[in-house]
Amino acid sequence: MLKGIDPRLNADVLHCLRAMGHGDALVIADTNFPSDSVARSTVRGSLLRMENLTCGEAIGAILSVFPLDTFVDDFAMRMEIVGAPDDIPPVQVEVQEQINKAEGQARPMIGVERFKFYDLARQSYAVIQTGERRFYGCFILRKGVVGPDA
Repeated sequence: MLKGIDPRLNADVLHCLRAMGHGDALVIADTNFPSDSVARSTVRGSLLRMENLTCGEAIGAILSVFPLDTFVDDFAMRMEIVGAPDDIPPVQVEVQEQINKAEGQARPMIGVERFKFYDLARQSYAVIQTGERRFYGCFILRKGVVGPDA
């Protein structure tokens, strides 16, 4: 155990988050997402897991150490529901709440069509598969920066 670090963040996830740079994209996916095959196309090349957590729990832990990009509109993306792109299911509401909490303000995620989401995921730095079983628990977060001490 380490002091000050959320115990839900395992060593492999922490290593990956630390290795990422400004603008790199991280996929957090539910159990139905083709995580293993998509992860093989990423910079990391292999799948990371946070299997005992929902997407909201995993993203809450991740955002405790991971800065979101403040310079772009696509700092956080969610997979749109097929046939109902403007609908926001409960799993996405929970993740939006975690983002708002981490940012200290409301910063809405942008929706991405399902197949475009897959394409973006393959171009990401890494994929983390959660234990989320609700549909459309698929997200992409873009890493921001940690500024110098004032």
